[in-house]
Amino acid sequence: MKNYKKLKIWQKGMDIVLATYRLAAQLPIEEKFGLRSQVTRCSVSIPSNIAEGSAKSSKKDYKNYLEISLGSTYELETQVLIIDMLEIGDKALRSSLLDLLDEEQKMLQSFIQKIGE
Repeated sequence: MKNYKKLKIWQKGMDIVLATYRLAAQLPIEEKFGLRSQVTRCSVSIPSNIAEGSAKSSKKDYKNYLEISLGSTYELETQVLIIDMLEIGDKALRSSLLDLLDEEQKMLQSFIQKIGE
């Protein structure tokens, strides 16, 4: 098992969770079971899949979990873009979260390539 807590992709994923929860707190109460629920679940999926994948013994399985994590970054990015389009919440926080997601996507893609098959 790899020490996932030392991975920059996991640490950045945790930063994304924090920023997402801060943004979700600014969403209207009627979005409790809509966007709010969706963005928080999605953000938690990013570092969770990195951690779960680190317990896998094969590179193929590990890569699969990293790809799921990458997919969650794109899903969350789309949701944040929707929130941005609706102009809900703090603009600087939305922008910062989109920047974090862009960095995470690049780091995950690079890490996935490095692992190979």
